[in-house]
Amino acid sequence: MIKLDIINEVVNKTGITKTKAETAVETVFESMKRALAKGDRIELRGFGVFNVGAEVSIPPGKAVRFKPGKELQSID
Repeated sequence: MIKLDIINEVVNKTGITKTKAETAVETVFESMKRALAKGDRIELRGFGVFNVGAEVSIPPGKAVRFKPGKELQSID
């Protein structure tokens, strides 16, 4: 799911314009970013909790990524 999917879901559920839905979604995300930048904790009941943890040092290296093939993607 990407941000556009969330915007489209807001449009479909509320009937507001795509422009207003985009503004609403952007406002929520920007508010969350500002709160986390200040070190605040965000609790969304029934969804989860966001908080900023301790800074960790990660040595440079390569990461393994996995992209499923078409057959695996179609599994329900």
